Amino acid sequence: MTAGSGAIRLTDVRKQSLRVAFATTAIVAVAYLVISVAVVLLVTKNLTEQIDTRLTGAITGIQFRAGTGGTAPDGDGGYSAPPDRAIPGAQLFLWTVFPDGTIQTNASYAGKPVSLPSEYLTITDPITATVQGSSVRLAGGAVGSAYLIVGQTLQSVTDTQSTTIGTEMYIAPVLLLIVFLGAVAIGRRVATPVERARRQQLEFTADASHELRTPLSVIEANTSLALAQPRDDEWYRSAFERVDNESKRMRRLLEDMLWLARFDTAHGPPNAEPVDVGVLASATADRFGAVAEARKLTLAVNANATDSVINVPPDWLDRLLGVLLDNACKFSAEGGTVNVSVTSDSGRVSLTVDDAGPGIPEEERPRIFDRFHRASETKSGAGLGLAIADAIVRATDGRWKVGTSAAGGASMSVSWPRAFAGPKETAPKRAPQPTDKRAELPH
Repeated sequence: MTAGSGAIRLTDVRKQSLRVAFATTAIVAVAYLVISVAVVLLVTKNLTEQIDTRLTGAITGIQFRAGTGGTAPDGDGGYSAPPDRAIPGAQLFLWTVFPDGTIQTNASYAGKPVSLPSEYLTITDPITATVQGSSVRLAGGAVGSAYLIVGQTLQSVTDTQSTTIGTEMYIAPVLLLIVFLGAVAIGRRVATPVERARRQQLEFTADASHELRTPLSVIEANTSLALAQPRDDEWYRSAFERVDNESKRMRRLLEDMLWLARFDTAHGPPNAEPVDVGVLASATADRFGAVAEARKLTLAVNANATDSVINVPPDWLDRLLGVLLDNACKFSAEGGTVNVSVTSDSGRVSLTVDDAGPGIPEEERPRIFDRFHRASETKSGAGLGLAIADAIVRATDGRWKVGTSAAGGASMSVSWPRAFAGPKETAPKRAPQPTDKRAELPH
């Protein structure tokens, strides 16, 4: 993947995460506004109900005292609220309306009595009124032959509203900032793998199209030339050989692509079972004996480690071995040696394939498992072999170790947890023995 595409992906992820963050913050802001308004209304309602309860309680107390012959009238002939019914910390205002229309009150402003508008002189249920420019909660009731109106300012309710709104306004920007930053972080974390998968899919499609275009072009060119005019038998034979080679190349490429597609869509590896890595490594090396012999290579196998059993799908492990040996034989110089070894130590089983090729440069090692990436253009191949190998290793809880072999070539090593825990001893290594058995290349 190029640096440019990585930059594009990062820019796309940032844009997407910012859009998600703004949308999330807007939704939270609306929800917070609705909740804040609801809280203010609820607090106002509860405080107002408390005032109403105390006002009606004060009137009831005065009515009770008057009805039982108590001292309801005050010294001036009016009425006063009983001390146990008064609102703590709040002054009750009383207006007494006598039968002759005279109104007496304890409410004053600037040294003068506060008169109550006439429409409030006959109220019963609690209501909110504006008296002398202030909001006052009023309630009334008959007391003997007079009519009593009791009131209290709503300053305590207003103060509580202001405190609640101020607190909400203070919390709002902090909350929305936290939501925005959290949404950006979560959005990037969620969008990055999605965008990476999308980019990989696009690149996979583009690379696959490029890889298929070459063999198709060769096949098309040979068939067009064959149909253009009569040719001799040797020419037709050469043309069919080229068509056959390109067809096989396409088939291998399509099989690898289908395997990766199935792997990507699978929910997990197939059923694993105990597999002896040493036995399977020896069998796979036997199959590659003919390949090694054709390239004049020495294929040495040391797979005699004690307890080299791991839990993996056998066909996956066989495919992994095939990829490693195919690459080792392909890149080793003629007359070189390919060493396959299996060791068991510290609760893990290691499989190592060393070749005598040019090796893998340090700067190329982080990318060797990328799909369609080839560290060298000198050899044929679509660049899917190590991608498949890496997918198998990751899915089977394996660990890669990529290094340099004793011959200066590549050293590809994979280790897995042993299938059966417990201390085990490693058997002494035997001298590598070349194999000369013939077999076909795995696809």
